[in-house]
Amino acid sequence: MASHIVGYPRVGPKRELKFALESFWDGKSSGENLKKVAADLRSSIWKQMSGAGIKYIPSNTFSYYDQVLDTTAMLGAVPPRYGWAGGEIGFDTYFSMARGNASLPAMEMTKWFDTNYHFIVPELGPDMKFSYASHKAVDEYNEAKALGIDTVPVIIGPISFLLLSKPAKGVDKSFPLLSLLDKILPVYKQVVSELKAAGASWIQFDEPTLVKDLDAEKLQAFTGAYSELESVLSGLNVLIETYFADLPEEAYKTLTGLKGVTAFGFDLVRGTKTLDLIKSVSFPSGKYLFAGVVDGRNIWANDLAASLSTLKALEGIVGKDKLVVSTSCSLLHTAVDLVNETKLDDEIKSWLAFAAQKVVEVNALAKALAGQKDEEFFSANAAAQASRKSSPRVTNEAVQKAAAALKDSDHRRATNVSARLDAQQKKLNLPILPTTTIGSFPQTMDLRRVRREFKAKKITEEEYVKAIKEEISKVVKLQEELDIDVLVHGEPERNDMVEYFGEQLQGFAFTVNGWVQSYGSRCVKPPIIYGDVSRPKPMTVFWSSMAQSMTSRPMKGMLTGPVTILNWSFVRNDQPRFETCYQIALAIKDEVEDLEKAGIQVIQIDEAALREGLPLRKSEEAFYLEWAVHSFRITNCGVSDTTQIHTHMCYSNFNDIIHSIIDMDADVITIENSRSDEKLLSVFREGVKYGAGIGPGVYDIHSPRIPSTEEIADRINKMLAVLETNILWVNPDCGLKTRKYAEVNAALTNMVAAAKLLRSQLASAK
Repeated sequence: MASHIVGYPRVGPKRELKFALESFWDGKSSGENLKKVAADLRSSIWKQMSGAGIKYIPSNTFSYYDQVLDTTAMLGAVPPRYGWAGGEIGFDTYFSMARGNASLPAMEMTKWFDTNYHFIVPELGPDMKFSYASHKAVDEYNEAKALGIDTVPVIIGPISFLLLSKPAKGVDKSFPLLSLLDKILPVYKQVVSELKAAGASWIQFDEPTLVKDLDAEKLQAFTGAYSELESVLSGLNVLIETYFADLPEEAYKTLTGLKGVTAFGFDLVRGTKTLDLIKSVSFPSGKYLFAGVVDGRNIWANDLAASLSTLKALEGIVGKDKLVVSTSCSLLHTAVDLVNETKLDDEIKSWLAFAAQKVVEVNALAKALAGQKDEEFFSANAAAQASRKSSPRVTNEAVQKAAAALKDSDHRRATNVSARLDAQQKKLNLPILPTTTIGSFPQTMDLRRVRREFKAKKITEEEYVKAIKEEISKVVKLQEELDIDVLVHGEPERNDMVEYFGEQLQGFAFTVNGWVQSYGSRCVKPPIIYGDVSRPKPMTVFWSSMAQSMTSRPMKGMLTGPVTILNWSFVRNDQPRFETCYQIALAIKDEVEDLEKAGIQVIQIDEAALREGLPLRKSEEAFYLEWAVHSFRITNCGVSDTTQIHTHMCYSNFNDIIHSIIDMDADVITIENSRSDEKLLSVFREGVKYGAGIGPGVYDIHSPRIPSTEEIADRINKMLAVLETNILWVNPDCGLKTRKYAEVNAALTNMVAAAKLLRSQLASAK
């Protein structure tokens, strides 16, 4: 029985890729050094999978930024502004598209389906000239072959690539992206031909957009694309991989009806209804089924007995020699190796499986199907499953009772937002177009060292508090000098917004090296929610009160919202996600009310990941939005009218959920806007009325580029064309932790100058 891995984490067990990228970007090391670090990581990954007995090992899943940008490079789809003159795309052009440069903005970045991974959105139009401009897929196949390892090259499929793209600036928004199919397929043919010539026997096309609600035209395009590729694919075994959700029945029929395709991969963890389709609609005779039974998006040990039962049922449908055990999706979304975790207690550790352990699980299931079951391994797994179900640390009856009672109310504030804003303005006395930032300020090496030394008990708590207080004082003073209206304390005590809160909530566990790539060099270490959640004591009141005492200007209390904590954690899979979210909401509610009692007049509850968790199927969206928005309202329903509640969202497409955003009933929302070509504003041009405060971001913080005062003023004017002056705020797209102070000072100076310029112009126009 064969085994397969859809994809593997590339960041490295100790974030080797992150540090190599940042060193290269800072000019401290060469491109050759970056390539060597990447090659060493790839070699290690391939050898690990080969040693574990995996038959179908993926290649071309490694990326310096993201796999969609890699496909953009492969197709030579470089926007003209980057001045690419043709030939093989190098680091300069590649990273300019991803990050921008001193003179040019980056391409838009958004979430990869409903994950916390991001990708750079291709910008396409009728005049785009495509060419074979990156030979990465072939190069990595040959690299693995030189190590004696035959791999399955993985490429984003042509339909998913086009459907994940957007019309370029200046191209009509209704431009049919699928009309470019005939222009990109010749490049795909060249890639396939080279892979065949190099000796590849299998190729994997990832077509995850098939799990979405595609209309007949898009499904027809899918059939047409693979029919066109059929001749060049002849002689290759072709796997089309889908993941993240169920396949709709029509998509399933379209996919399994393709000629020239050898195998179909399905996510059977999040796509349990696909299992019913395989049983009821039938599966094509003689084709391979790559059964994704090992969860690629969470860190819980697989229930091997249950998976084996599922696989045996599938074996009866497709045949013993046509069933391949696989992961549900790429293991990119999970941590690398549990072996690196030295501080997790043994009980919780026994419940977990990171990427390296999931590889072993896949092979163990394949062997068991082939009659070579490792009884000891299966017995240990069964014992761990039983331990988790019965452990007293998982359940808190008081928390469950309080969460259950939440369903009896919608938890809305008693006064409407217009009246609240009036009451808040009387107290805060802010100018029109008030300026603020999103929360974090640069995380310097010294600051990271202080936190690290405090965790390692190398400095005392007194020394730690003194150092953090000095950093807060520096950030407050800087904001006052810049003349920002509503301040933040800069979050120097936090390495990560979710990890910080999880460390202080019961029901959470933490890793030492459980890093997961979010995009490029950005890595996060998601907390593990293993049990019922509660807040033993205040989490942020001490630091927020300290910061407020340093200034007469309003100081925001900074919290992470329940939906974002949920979506950016590894969540327990033994109860519905909404139940866990309600528990977190109650904990944050306690914190909000303690901040208010401490005199904090403005409290920001970030829900950066609310849109991210939106289900991929329309039929499931309403239920998710109902409990997600309700969870946010729970957190702040008890505060007075004069306490201003902010929230923040970033790097997703918000236009389709704008009415749910309004229903959150926040007093002010700051929201990413600049990197996405201000498409957020189009929803207001189309007549949506928004009465609360709103701050669409005026510049992109993920790029080192400094926007000019004039550029920011132009953005604000575009906002004023569709939004009322008295509700508009001026702020960056997101937090500033990834930037350097020199960049922050210059950008914020220009931002404040732009706000003052517009205030002056508005006053003169009266």
